[in-house]
Amino acid sequence: MDDCCNSYSVGRERLLYSVARYARVGYASAIIEQALFSISPFRPELLQIRTDKGPRLLHDWAAEKLAARLNVDSRELPQPYTLNDVVCWFLAARGRREEAYVRLRSILKDANFEPPTALRQLAAITDFDLFVSTTCDPLLETAINLERFGGTPGTDVLSYAPNRVADLPVERDRLQRPVVYHLFGRMSASPTYVISDEDLLEFFCALQSEHLAPEKLFYELEHNHLLFIGSNFSNWLARLFLRMTKRQRLSDPRDVGEVLAGDHTIEDDRLVSFLQQVSVRTRIFAGAERFVQELHGRWMARRKPAALASLSPVRYLPPSREMPDHAVFISYAREDLPAVQKIKAGLEAAGITTWFDMDRLEAGDDYDRKIRHNIARCSYFIPVISANTERRLEAYFRREWSYAMDRVRNMAEGALFILPVCVDATNVVNTHVPERFKALHFTQLLGGEVTDDFTRRLSDFTHARSR
Repeated sequence: MDDCCNSYSVGRERLLYSVARYARVGYASAIIEQALFSISPFRPELLQIRTDKGPRLLHDWAAEKLAARLNVDSRELPQPYTLNDVVCWFLAARGRREEAYVRLRSILKDANFEPPTALRQLAAITDFDLFVSTTCDPLLETAINLERFGGTPGTDVLSYAPNRVADLPVERDRLQRPVVYHLFGRMSASPTYVISDEDLLEFFCALQSEHLAPEKLFYELEHNHLLFIGSNFSNWLARLFLRMTKRQRLSDPRDVGEVLAGDHTIEDDRLVSFLQQVSVRTRIFAGAERFVQELHGRWMARRKPAALASLSPVRYLPPSREMPDHAVFISYAREDLPAVQKIKAGLEAAGITTWFDMDRLEAGDDYDRKIRHNIARCSYFIPVISANTERRLEAYFRREWSYAMDRVRNMAEGALFILPVCVDATNVVNTHVPERFKALHFTQLLGGEVTDDFTRRLSDFTHARSR
């Protein structure tokens, strides 16, 4: 790794002297290429799982299990065979396409493998906050949850499909949780993820469409340093994929670079020659697992907790995906998230369970039902009022206010449920809030700093209600 000594710049920060600097605070995106499908005779390197027959690459094991489950005669397949070979044979024998996806999902779900060491090492580098996976399996998000959240689900997981385009909810520097984005679909019971070469072709074609590409994600890929690990893409597919992420000729001058780490890439002489001649910002290293191990080791060695604490913003533990029973529901405008995180931390330090939504990634009926259900069963409802809520006369938090008012209509007169909080100097008398709010006592928590009086009052309320 010492031969990669170019200095790349991201904004005003510099990533210097070695690839380990790609893990500098707050300025890194990682693309994890661990393709479960095979489009060449080579195998991806990071998905080494432990089976009853010893360590194996996940997609080799999955191809074998899927062939048995679909009654595919593996003796008639090319050796060594891949998932693509199994699926093509099955379809040629007039099998139902949907059955292949259902069977593969069942196989992987039942296996419940532990993430490989390399994935856990990569997940432990907390300065990486955006991961793009080309596989459908959950091993990467599982590794991040284990390393960063003690096994509790805390990673946002998104997946692309040509008929359902999901994008990042906000710009990368505003993400509050690590994100895993499955670019070629996520494991499900429907054919919305890649397991064959034909699937891959359809996804690539869709991603080239201006109307079907996840715009925020592609903006981040274009404007950030990228780390490609364990790719098994063939020569031209690797060129196409790199060109697609950068959205410009690879020979054009650009301020950001890419690192490709993996044996398959470095063993492809034509691909290496092309990148050396055309893409001067690209560096290539052998051995994905060795690369991750050294990157992790260097990051740990250079990490100085005191120095990082002074440079980094305070990181708050994100709320759980599912609201705990009888939690206090906090409703807010997304611009007030930092203040809301302080409110949550202050209340929970006093033993008060709180919850707010950070999953505004999937609009639609299911999401709305979840929020409405949570408001119907929370202990108290805190609407956060600010200059931001004043500016936004139409927003989802106003629907949350409406749901809270619906619940109040079924309560006895004088029953306490809504506890409005103002986090700045907004004049609450003239705010655009429901009239019922204006009749209530507003608590001012400037910047989200929780007062002893507020925690004491709310603690008394929750204890009284639990009796």
